Amino acid sequence: MLTVNGVDFEYRTSKVLEKIDVGVAQGEILAILGPNGVGKSTLLKCMNMILRPKTGTIMIDEHDLAKMSGSEIAKKAGYVAQRNEAARMTVFDSVLLGRKPHIGWKITEHDYELVYDALEKFGLSEMQLRYIDEISGGELQRVCLCRAIVQEPSVLLLDEPTSALDLSRQMEILKLIRHVVDRHNCATIMTMHDLNLALRFADRFVFMKNGEIYASCDKYGVTPQIIEDVYGIKVEVILHNELPIVVPCE
Repeated sequence: MLTVNGVDFEYRTSKVLEKIDVGVAQGEILAILGPNGVGKSTLLKCMNMILRPKTGTIMIDEHDLAKMSGSEIAKKAGYVAQRNEAARMTVFDSVLLGRKPHIGWKITEHDYELVYDALEKFGLSEMQLRYIDEISGGELQRVCLCRAIVQEPSVLLLDEPTSALDLSRQMEILKLIRHVVDRHNCATIMTMHDLNLALRFADRFVFMKNGEIYASCDKYGVTPQIIEDVYGIKVEVILHNELPIVVPCE
């Protein structure tokens, strides 16, 4: 479980996050939503101490991240950035990097077994010797998720995991994330822009406005008023196959 209490963050004199309180349980997907520039990615980076909050606490499984080393945090939290550089390494080596927090003085058979098993489950076995700068955007996202999973984290932090992908690849990646969360019981937080995809795949939602949490709800608590207040547009929220769908009125 991940718990954020009273977190503030600022760049120099500009306050980016203020009084953030949020939590996510094991096996749950929390979507962080809101316009550009409201602090979604900053909050995600605070959740694994890439950025250190000015005030507040962040706990994973009752461990205070401020008191942990980078390696210890990496054993608890797997992070997939919004932009993943395609370095000149093979798919296999890229996934193996996920074992780095656990590796002592040498790579063990257990490490290799975890990587081979993950490559198979993510449908990457046949391309494991290809260089990742030669694969598609959707395949690269699968590699990054696979690398995060072999860290054996209890928390997954995903920054816009479907950005720059077409609709078919977005669905593929989000179905994979849902499967991974259900299988590994990870507490998962992902930032997203597409409200309807979020409503389909996430369990709970946090809407951010001006660096603060404006609203927190489940999918049936998402209202036209929340969306108008956060995004400044009028919408209808209708049900289709028992799922809410956001439809712009303008």
